[in-house]
Amino acid sequence: MPQNDVPWAQPVRIRLQCGLERAFTGAYDALDFLENEWPLRHGERHERAVKTCRGALNGSTAGIIAREAFVAACLEAGMPSVLVPWKRKPTVHPARPARLAII
Repeated sequence: MPQNDVPWAQPVRIRLQCGLERAFTGAYDALDFLENEWPLRHGERHERAVKTCRGALNGSTAGIIAREAFVAACLEAGMPSVLVPWKRKPTVHPARPARLAII
């Protein structure tokens, strides 16, 4: 991961047109895909996603905005996002005191 990447709290998983799934963890991954591997014509949402990902990388746009623009571009291109459940941190319960056995 490059030093200037803007990681997303939740990765975006999309289903490519060939049926494979791919995960994107931040603005850098998304921009690389948008500029170098985009499968279809470049529509309005694609252009917006490129601009917002660049903006996130240079600090002028929030990472969540770039993430949402990337998801919208994928939907426009017929690549739906795959919902992945949030990973919850396990809840830590305080240890119960040991019970004393009275004999």
